[in-house]
Amino acid sequence: MNTRDYSLLGPDAARAVDTGLAAADWYHTDIPRKDMKALMKREDQPAIRDTVLLFGLMVVFAALGIALWPSLWSVPFWLAYGVLYGSAMDSRWHECGHGTPFRTGRYNDWVYQVASFCMVRNPVSWRWSHARHHTDTVIVGRDPEIVAMRPPALFRIFINLFGVLDALQGWKRMLLNASGRLDPEEATYIPESEHPKVIRVARIWVVIYAVTLTLAVAMQSILPLMVIGLPRLYGAWHHVMTGVLQHAGLAENVIDHRLNSRTVYMNPVSRFIYWNMNYHVEHHMFPMVPYHRLPELHAMIKHDLPAANPSIWAAYREVLPILRRQLAYHDDFLTRTLPETARPYRADLHQSALGNSAADTSTPTAVPAE
Repeated sequence: MNTRDYSLLGPDAARAVDTGLAAADWYHTDIPRKDMKALMKREDQPAIRDTVLLFGLMVVFAALGIALWPSLWSVPFWLAYGVLYGSAMDSRWHECGHGTPFRTGRYNDWVYQVASFCMVRNPVSWRWSHARHHTDTVIVGRDPEIVAMRPPALFRIFINLFGVLDALQGWKRMLLNASGRLDPEEATYIPESEHPKVIRVARIWVVIYAVTLTLAVAMQSILPLMVIGLPRLYGAWHHVMTGVLQHAGLAENVIDHRLNSRTVYMNPVSRFIYWNMNYHVEHHMFPMVPYHRLPELHAMIKHDLPAANPSIWAAYREVLPILRRQLAYHDDFLTRTLPETARPYRADLHQSALGNSAADTSTPTAVPAE
C-alpha cells in the first residue's frame, strides 16, 4: 500500500517533477485540424440563451421565495434557487474561466466574476488553480483540485453535499486574502504579480458579505442570507454529486485522460446545471472546445474512448465499490477498457498504474499495451 502526500508542498510534488509527470505531454485523440478549428469556434448565442435562462430562473425563484417567506411554501423555491446558485454557478465559473462559452470576452469575464462570488472561489486564485488542474490532472502533489484522494475521505465528500467544508474553506481563504496574505499553497501557482488582484477581490467580497450580514441583523431575519451566502450551502449537492464522478476511482499519476477522467450521460436538467461537463474526458483532452459543442466532440472521438457511463446512477454503481476498497487498499482503482477501435493505452508510460489497477466492474479487465 503506497502512501500519498497530496500537498503541493510535499515530497510527491517534487517526485512528480523529477519523474516528468509535471507539465507532461498528454495523449490526445487525433482529430483533423479543420474539424478541430470548427469545434473551437466561439459564438455568443448559445451561452447568452443559457445565461438569460439561468439568471431569469434565479430571479423568479428568489422572488417567490421572498414573497412566501417564512411559510413552508417558500421551501421549494429556495431549494431551486439554491441549486442554481450553489451548483449551476460551479459550471459557469468553470467554463467562463476557460473563456470558451461566449465569443465576446467581457461576457465571459462578467459571468466568471459573478459565479466565482457565488461559489466563494477567488476568481484570480482559481483561474491559476484550474490551469494547474488541466496541466497536471490528478497528478499527486501537483493538482490542487483532487476531490477523491486515497484513501477517500468519504465523510468529507458527504458533508460537502451541503457545501460545508468547501464553503467554509472559501470564506476562510477570503478573510486570509483580505488581510493581505496568501495561503502558502496558493503561492506555488499564482504569480507574484497577481497577488494584489487576489487581495483586492477578497476585500470587495468582505464588504458585500458585511452589508448582507448587517441587513440580516437589522431585519432580524436570515432572509438576506437566503439570497446571498447560504445558497452556497443548501444548493451545493448537485455540483458535488456530478463533480465527484469526474475523476473518482480512476488512475492517478498518468498522462492519458482516458485513464483518469470519466464521461457520463446525464438527463437534460443536469446537463443544463452542469453545462455539459459530463463529457469530461472530452473536455480535458480539448479544453478550448465550448461546452455546447462537447456532445458533437464526443460523437466524433468516442471510438477512441472508454464507453461512457449510461447514467449518474450507473456511474455511482461503478465508483462507490472502488472508493470502499480504497479505504483498505489505497492502490486500488478502476482501469477503463477501450473499444477495439481505440488506440491502446501507453503501458510503457503508465506501467505502475496499470500494473496495480482494479478490475473494471462493467468490462473485461485486460488492458492492451503498445
